[in-house]
Amino acid sequence: MELNKQKKELGEVVQNEQNQADRVEITFYTDPLCCWSWGLEPQWRRLQYELQDKIVFRYVMTGLLASWKNFSDPLYSVTRPQQMGPVWMEAGNVSGMPVHHRLWVEDPPASSYPACIAVKTVQLQSAAAGIRYLRMLREAVMIEGLNIAKQSVLTEVAEILAKVHKGAIDVGLFARDLINDNGLEAFRSDWQETQNRNISRTPTLIMRSQNKPGIILTGYRPYDALFDAVEQIAPGIRTYIKPVTPEAYKQFWGNLTERELAEIG
Repeated sequence: MELNKQKKELGEVVQNEQNQADRVEITFYTDPLCCWSWGLEPQWRRLQYELQDKIVFRYVMTGLLASWKNFSDPLYSVTRPQQMGPVWMEAGNVSGMPVHHRLWVEDPPASSYPACIAVKTVQLQSAAAGIRYLRMLREAVMIEGLNIAKQSVLTEVAEILAKVHKGAIDVGLFARDLINDNGLEAFRSDWQETQNRNISRTPTLIMRSQNKPGIILTGYRPYDALFDAVEQIAPGIRTYIKPVTPEAYKQFWGNLTERELAEIG
């Protein structure tokens, strides 16, 4: 009996190691104000759903916009808020996602740092809540046109998160960590990682698996490009694709834009 038990335990260890070897680790460098990261949501959500047992990921906040004082984006010739509107309009047209580009004329965010700090502040309490909060911030700014550089907006979104997902976070603790440097220190860690990796644009995804060279994808990509990258470092992963139906997809995500639903159509 003891020998059989040892064989079973050894088999479980080997199986777990094999499962780990098959899994793909994705580091997603982004910013709540990144319109192209928002544009990538349909493809990214589909990848998460279809390979939900085979990928693990984490978000790193890059700090896209410290302030407008010395900001310059030579790729799009942007140096002031009003010039960001056409970039967002392009992102919406290319991706098909709703984008409130008039925000940059009506109530332009002064910085993306407050939103990055807020995401990290939520993550201090719960990684899962941090993922939900980032999505809710994106919806607030991209769909509703809210200025997520304002502390009042950041707090309101946190309150909605706590209400919709009861017990997800302690809003009082969130409010304290948002101003007592705990959230700031967490963001500094992400920012330093971004600098060390020389990440200059978002979205940037670094994909890895055991004993395979990593793959870096930068910018807006179609779904096939994301999946092909995963398959390169995890051959055979296609056999693990979870079938998608509109009903199951809606239930899994809870909220979807028309474009996100069309991605699986």
